[in-house]
Amino acid sequence: MSETAQSPTPTLDELRAEAMEWGRLPRRRGSWYVTEHMVRAMRAYGWTIVVGALGQPVLYLLGLAAGLAALIDAPIRDGGQSVDYLVFVAPALLVTAAISVASEEMTYPVMAGFKWRRYFFGFNASALSSPQIANGVILGATARMAFAVAAYYLFIWLLGATGLGWSTVPTPETGWLSIPVGILAGVAFGIPLMAYAGSIEDDRGQFALVQRFIFMPMFLFSGTFYPLENLPGWLQWIGWISPLWHGAELGRLATYGASVPPVMVAIHLGYLVALAGIGYLWGRRVFIERLAT
Repeated sequence: MSETAQSPTPTLDELRAEAMEWGRLPRRRGSWYVTEHMVRAMRAYGWTIVVGALGQPVLYLLGLAAGLAALIDAPIRDGGQSVDYLVFVAPALLVTAAISVASEEMTYPVMAGFKWRRYFFGFNASALSSPQIANGVILGATARMAFAVAAYYLFIWLLGATGLGWSTVPTPETGWLSIPVGILAGVAFGIPLMAYAGSIEDDRGQFALVQRFIFMPMFLFSGTFYPLENLPGWLQWIGWISPLWHGAELGRLATYGASVPPVMVAIHLGYLVALAGIGYLWGRRVFIERLAT
């Protein structure tokens, strides 16, 4: 007898059970399926990601090391200690790299999913839930942030190992902690931005305004290039509410042991976690409401 003839014909109950099992699988792993889609979609601009992750630290740090730092004879006074200018700037630029990725991945791809290509509605028509779709967007963006921040840290560590006098990571035993710190600052900025992007119906220049009036002031006035206390008091508030300043302070603590009191460490971490958590609750609600229509 043939093999086909020997195989028993599945009953209707068996077929139904198999279909139910295939339906449960996306419910268990749905967030990762969406993450896989978002990461695969990045292949369309993969070289941009690679060049940006590798080229940005080269341009910024070499420009600062061979240019601006060469003009600054005196070290930076950070709290009660003196550090080289490049040592001071490098952790802030690392955090900036993560926030820059978040500003890209949490805006136009979200608008594409809801408006231009509407693939979020296709996901939601399957067994995937709205919160899983939101989770996948966050995890996909976080994966790119991790790549960018790891590349940035690798470069500043290698820059300090060249023997040219650019010791950018004086305490490498803890310096690697700047990688999760950068990712945390990136999601603290990106998740609320994702919620905002999901709440708007059309792009009428809102994302350009975010870049010009939120990202750029945050980059310039959050203690990136000089201690925040050097700014006049009426500008320091930008740093206080900026995830960049909180992340940069934690990064400086990790890379060269900056004088950050324990209570401020708790405040920095608590602020970033709270910002990400509030943004997630907002974003989750936005995804549920928009995908229910």
